[in-house]
Formats: sequence, C-alpha cells, structure tokens
Amino acid sequence: MSKESTVVSADQVAEYLRQYPDFFHEHLGLLEGLSIPHPSGTATSLLLKQLELLRSSRQALESQFNDLLEIARNNDIAIIRMHKLSLALLEATTLAEIVANLNDVMAEYFLTDFVAVRIIKQVSNPTVNNLFIAPGSQDLVPFLKQLASNEPKCGRATLAQAKVLFGDAATEVKSCAIIPMSFTELDGVLAIGSRNADRFQKSMGHLFLIQMSEIIGTRFIALLSKTDVG
Repeated sequence: MSKESTVVSADQVAEYLRQYPDFFHEHLGLLEGLSIPHPSGTATSLLLKQLELLRSSRQALESQFNDLLEIARNNDIAIIRMHKLSLALLEATTLAEIVANLNDVMAEYFLTDFVAVRIIKQVSNPTVNNLFIAPGSQDLVPFLKQLASNEPKCGRATLAQAKVLFGDAATEVKSCAIIPMSFTELDGVLAIGSRNADRFQKSMGHLFLIQMSEIIGTRFIALLSKTDVG
C-alpha cells in the first residue's frame, strides 16, 4: 500500500465522526489535546469550561504524581546511603578504622569532600590524631553556642570553626553541616564539608543529619568502651 493511500482527509474524518457521534464518549482523553471553537463568540460554553477544568485537573494530578515519584526516589537514595554508612561503621573494629571508613563512605555515597569528628574527652595518648578535644580547650569556644542549642547548623562555617574541624583544608570548605553529638557516654561534634557553596544551605532539614550523627556517635561509643584511650 502506498503512503498516499494511508492519508486521511479532513472530509473523511468528518464523515467518520458523523457516523460515530459517540466517538469522544469512548475517547474522552483526546478532547484534552484538541482546540474546539464554539459559536458563542467570546462567551465560554459550559462544555468548554468543563473541558478546561478536566485539563487542569489532569495536569495537577500528573504534577502530584511526579512529586510523589521524586520523593520516593529520594527516600530510596537516603535509605541506601544510611545502610552503607551503617555497614561501614559496623565493619570498623578500631578508632582508626572507623575514621577511615567514615571518610570513604561519606565521599562515595554522600558525595561530600570533608568529614570531621571531634570527641570532647581528655586523652593523654590518642591513637588517632585530631579526634579528641579536651573539655577546657580553646578549640571548643567556636562551638559553644551550637553545643548549647544541640541543633545542627548548615551553611558557611566560621574560619575558627573550619580550622578546628578541617585543619589545613579550612579555606577549601565553602559549605558544611555541623552537628552536635550529645549522648550520655559521649559529647562531640560531627562535621560534613563540601567545596560547593550550595551543598549545605541554612534551609536544609535537620532530621537526616541528626539520625546520621546518632548512628556515628553510637558506634564511637561502642568502640571507645573497648579501647583504652587514656
């Protein structure tokens, strides 16, 4: 059959619709994409108004459905990340391993550039550098307000905070999340930094960060109880 023979003319379409006047009752969705003139001039007929409402309703439902899909995808990603974090922490059997595993999993699954844990504890011979801060140290001063509020802070860290947390890389950190860790057996600070200034913003929710700090803090507590840190 030639291509020309498959072309349907406007007259054929019109004749078909005359023979099957109930066509659009069975194919209502087609009306949403059609532009139908009405002899009432500038006045809007009830039929056209209903059609506009139908189109708007469908668009709203599609938007809501897409939003739900996006939320579901984000939830799946969050679950996978927390699972990987939990496994990495559980695999660590020493303080050095937990610090190394934490850096690896945060870089690979959370796409962060810097991670720092500072535990407030007097330790004379630490086995891991820069992990502990003595209770009366001046290094705690930049965090006193946050430790008192026990609330995470997202955005740009102060230079004093960045130096304590990230050392020589302080000026590279353009945004970060600083999360106080306050447990019966452990007090400290967890910080996650990025070179991207938009990565951690003040408007970010805190629930996920708090849950992360609870998982990390709980594992540190378990290892500290088995380790003689002086």
